[in-house]
Amino acid sequence: MAVRGGGRRAIASAAARVRQRTGAAALLAWFVCATSASAHAGEPLPALDFDPPPPGSYTLHRIMAAPDGAVLGIDGRSQRLSQFTRDRITLLGFIYTTCSDPGGCPLAYRVFDAMKQAIETTPALHDRVRFVTLSLDPARDTPAIMRQYAGSRPSDTSGGLRWYFLTTGSAHELMPLVEGFGQDIRYTIDRSNGKPRWELSHVLKLFLIDAAGFIREIYTSAFLHPRTVLNDIETLLIEGSGPGIEAAGR
Repeated sequence: MAVRGGGRRAIASAAARVRQRTGAAALLAWFVCATSASAHAGEPLPALDFDPPPPGSYTLHRIMAAPDGAVLGIDGRSQRLSQFTRDRITLLGFIYTTCSDPGGCPLAYRVFDAMKQAIETTPALHDRVRFVTLSLDPARDTPAIMRQYAGSRPSDTSGGLRWYFLTTGSAHELMPLVEGFGQDIRYTIDRSNGKPRWELSHVLKLFLIDAAGFIREIYTSAFLHPRTVLNDIETLLIEGSGPGIEAAGR
């Protein structure tokens, strides 16, 4: 999308400074190939079959305000989702811990992990970004299960990134969030073993939310790659800082 007004030159200059400061382009070659979540190791990330535009050369328009509702942290404490979607750029994804579709939750987890490494090695992004992983299966994904699924990631903030693993207390609390985000899910009954069993399936989506709590991009598996997400994050930082992008490193 074209950037409105006469600020393209300033934005392009700011984008160049961000790329110099972060060195992100040079890092992507190794962390995308080398990184996968421990729970889903062994599967390489899909190759990016196009060259994305550089950060700051395009605009991400506001899609809508991120929905709010009650959630539970891995400590079991009830909180509001809005506590995790404001004041920082947020990458939010819906998952469920029993998902085995390689193009679903495992792919999202590997992308999150690749992004985590990129941010940890990019000082200008420290303390500017958070990740949120929210379960679609509150019946099975209790706070204790989400804690186990998270491993050490929530407590590892040495690289200036916080990663939150959340669930809800019931389907009644979950569904307004699912519907608000436009996350498609469906339940089917598996009778293959002679005993009915509910199976959950969903379309993979990740949501990029700005520091004001507005959704700015929605990624599906067809366009989900650490390089494009990182470019979009840097674009939002440029937008927030204007020509004075040096503020991103403070």
